Amino acid sequence: MKIASLKEILSEKVEMDGAQGCKVRLAVTPRDGAPNFAMRVFEIAPGGHTPLHQHPYEHEVFVLEGRGTVWRAGVAVPLKPGDVLFIPADERHQFTNAGETPFQFICLIPAKFQKC
Repeated sequence: MKIASLKEILSEKVEMDGAQGCKVRLAVTPRDGAPNFAMRVFEIAPGGHTPLHQHPYEHEVFVLEGRGTVWRAGVAVPLKPGDVLFIPADERHQFTNAGETPFQFICLIPAKFQKC
């Protein structure tokens, strides 16, 4: 069993081409013994965004704080704390901070796609 404060987990810069102002904390990964899911907590700075991208696995997302948008089929859909998203495999998407404070969300993916 792993129990940790999110503040104790190292925050790393997101190193994807096109990412700006994004950090991630790898909260639960296969390195922790999780065989099925990886839990990551992303924080996007004001003015920041993830790249517009797609990949062969789904995400489940829960917005924790701040205001943001997710690009979906050419439309920026507003997001706020408490919103839940399911992004199917291969669907193009991008998260953008649309506010003046950090935009933070939990993102779950299949563990086999998480690079530890």
